[in-house]
Amino acid sequence: MTRSTPTVQSLASLLAQQPAEPPPCLIDPLLPPQGILFIGGDPKVGKSLLVANLALALAAGMTRLGFPIRAPRRVLICQFELPSPQFVGRLARMRPALGPAADERLWVDTHAAGHLLSAPAGLSHFVLAAKAAAADVLVLDPLYSAHDQDENDTRAMAALCQALLRLRDASHAALIVIHHVRKSIGRDEIGSAFRGSSALFAVGDSYVLLTRPAPHLPTVELRCQFRYAAPEPPRLLALNPHTLWFAPTTAPAPATPRRKVEETDISRALATIGDHARYSELRAAIMQQTACSKRTAQLAITEACRHGGLVQVDGHYRLSGG
Repeated sequence: MTRSTPTVQSLASLLAQQPAEPPPCLIDPLLPPQGILFIGGDPKVGKSLLVANLALALAAGMTRLGFPIRAPRRVLICQFELPSPQFVGRLARMRPALGPAADERLWVDTHAAGHLLSAPAGLSHFVLAAKAAAADVLVLDPLYSAHDQDENDTRAMAALCQALLRLRDASHAALIVIHHVRKSIGRDEIGSAFRGSSALFAVGDSYVLLTRPAPHLPTVELRCQFRYAAPEPPRLLALNPHTLWFAPTTAPAPATPRRKVEETDISRALATIGDHARYSELRAAIMQQTACSKRTAQLAITEACRHGGLVQVDGHYRLSGG
């Protein structure tokens, strides 16, 4: 059996194949050539919109989000959540910002759904799709729809990461992978916040985590971690709800000041709805009374019950002296 390229080569042979200058990043500094970029965050924080922005900007060769893009690239999007007409409608809303510059270089796999990277036939589908588009960049949105592995099993995730590497090597394309994060993460976590992070760390070049500083504002904070470089300061992006484009913003989002919910707050909340209330009613009243998050209201109810200030009787909550 003969091979067109030897599997074992000398250093001299490999050096002869190297370009005179290293190729530039596709998205500086997020995505090196044939690199793997993981993007994650809470549900509905804007991951898919951000990646669609990046895909269009890459295809047009335009810097739009504050990350330099120096040349147009061919991009293939494999997305699994929206019907194709609805997804194309989303791209159509973004398109006027660029005009037709991305039209011939942005491709969509309209038959991505149902194919799994963890199965040989599925992996072959994505490789063939990338080759058909001659893609420089391939987007998987989201990763969990492209596999059937247990994300809490390190060995299963390691096998999935090997499939990502095979996809990258066979297609010669860089990968942008949307992936979800653990339910509870620390402020300083980035790459380690992703599900299956111990395996992902072995293959990823960059990790971007999206968080929303203020729940009621269309602003997200981007925090980045790189394999070979120091992390950058967080960036803020504001979403235009009409164009569906994110844009850099220099001013922090004016978040509602956080404070501890006091027992007097719970008393006032109960007063607005009666002497007793069901859990969901009390939680909503506390949130409205104090402008706190759902999580903060839940913790306040738990603490008040633990300290005896609030009691539960037959599924209703009331003050202990009531």
